[in-house]
Amino acid sequence: MDTNKYTLYDQLLLQISDTYQQGRKAAFRAVNNILLETYWKIGEHIIIFEQGGNIKAEYGSSILEKLSRDLSFQHGKGFSLSNVKRFRQFFLTYPISAELPHQLSWTHFVELMKIEDPVERSFYEKQSIMENWSTTELIRQKKTSLFLRLASGKNKQNILHLAKQGQQIEKPEDILKDTYVFEFLKIPEPYHISETELESRLINQLQYFLLELGKGFAFMGRQYRITLANRHYYIDLVFYHRILKCFVLIDLKKEEAGYEDIGQMNMYLGYMEAEQNTEGDNPPIGIILARSKDELQIKYAMSHTDSKLFVQKYQLYLPNEDELRQEIERIYQNEENKDIF
Repeated sequence: MDTNKYTLYDQLLLQISDTYQQGRKAAFRAVNNILLETYWKIGEHIIIFEQGGNIKAEYGSSILEKLSRDLSFQHGKGFSLSNVKRFRQFFLTYPISAELPHQLSWTHFVELMKIEDPVERSFYEKQSIMENWSTTELIRQKKTSLFLRLASGKNKQNILHLAKQGQQIEKPEDILKDTYVFEFLKIPEPYHISETELESRLINQLQYFLLELGKGFAFMGRQYRITLANRHYYIDLVFYHRILKCFVLIDLKKEEAGYEDIGQMNMYLGYMEAEQNTEGDNPPIGIILARSKDELQIKYAMSHTDSKLFVQKYQLYLPNEDELRQEIERIYQNEENKDIF
């Protein structure tokens, strides 16, 4: 076959494939939009009927059961009692149809409606859209209490901003979590695992690890070798952050982080900025991930450090959601008390 014709055929094949894929995406969006509007409208019909007839709560429940039976008989699947209840809740949760975020699927909304706090729900809604989370990813982030972990330590205004805008990344501190959760590694407590094995497990579960790290991380390598004075050193994990435009170096510690770890990371940061940065790159960020840290020791060890170096904790199990909620409530209460006085 003539080389030129083969090239033209390849272009034709690519054009048709792209058109087909774009058409499928457009069709999915159209169907999704129609489904969401339909479910919302069904919920509206139910609420209007209840309000018009002044339906009491106990009678309202039997109405939903009757609707489920009759609609299932007429239309088949799709009208289970749980679904009918969801349609009703959908309208109550999102009373203005024009404000529905159509980028999300019905399964996303089912998960979002399980969140009672509207501030917290708003965060997961915005974050699902910004990071293109699947429903599975949304469920996982809810289980790890991502919103509560990010909100912990912020003031009320910043918490509300987080809920309204999602997690905005503008400076190195914005990519940090007070505690990283690696429950997806399924390492039982008490555990005995080396730093090398921890690193290997994280790489084997790279998709989940990147999800936990957050938006913008691109994996560059593990045991990233650098050479100084004819000696080789190895950085556990190296990423490039597409938004902050800089390298992110991660050093894993199976127990407590010490002052010597800070000195080592500072050396890595200096090398990467001098030897690896190219035009347009910002200074690298270093994150030491450890099971625990002595806050005072870390503070003194970093007292004369200008580099973007952070010592953060990780845990191998899901966080205590009640404790995190209590922390957020305490922040709200303190701010309310300030307003009073």
